[in-house]
Amino acid sequence: MFAFIEAIGELTILTTQSLRSFFSRPFEGKLIVEQLAKGGVDSWSITLLTALFTGMVMAMQFAIGLEPFGASMYTGKLVSLGIVRELGPVLTALLVGGRVGAGFTAEIGTMAVTEQIDAIRCLGASPIRKLVMPRVVAMTFIMPLLTLLADFVGCAGGALISIVEVGTTSSYAISQMLETVRPEDIIHGLIKSAFFGYTIAILSCWVGMQARGGAESVGKATTNTVVYTSVCILISDFLLTRFLMAIYA
Repeated sequence: MFAFIEAIGELTILTTQSLRSFFSRPFEGKLIVEQLAKGGVDSWSITLLTALFTGMVMAMQFAIGLEPFGASMYTGKLVSLGIVRELGPVLTALLVGGRVGAGFTAEIGTMAVTEQIDAIRCLGASPIRKLVMPRVVAMTFIMPLLTLLADFVGCAGGALISIVEVGTTSSYAISQMLETVRPEDIIHGLIKSAFFGYTIAILSCWVGMQARGGAESVGKATTNTVVYTSVCILISDFLLTRFLMAIYA
């Protein structure tokens, strides 16, 4: 319990220092752009594929489940709402967290065990400013964009299966989705994804900076990052859902 409280305190301090570095001058725009490319541009393909087949599988399952009740035509409604509110943000965060978060931890962990972080401090620079802040800002910004891509592609996959398997027309499937998904549903998912992006970046950087020893500790830190980010994403998803549903109720 004490270790958990201590970790929360360290993460809070790291977040505060990152925010202070972001608003101080000079602005580290180049470093942020580099992390945007690593965290977002390089992750669009896995996001697209996951969202597409998740939407298609959901549509097939709902079409089969609703068929005995004669409600298969409403498959698009269920798929679009489930993807925009939950599966789009959560699945994207889990995949990006496993891919990008592990990479962040490996990079920073290697720098920690080879004393490169100490060298940055000796040169009078801040490792928080150079290493942590760009990653936190980049992931907080890029995750909502990746989630929008996942929402669009997932709904398109669901509409495709609805047309092919259920026999609805394309205009009907699209109109059903547009009628079901409201602006607050999209905002609901984007708020979650921004928080997930922050969680992935801050946890992966913190775990990486804790690495000590040699290559074995870096590997262990990378594994811990995947576990920590996955658990935090799932827990925070439940808490954010309760909070946002109370606001929009």
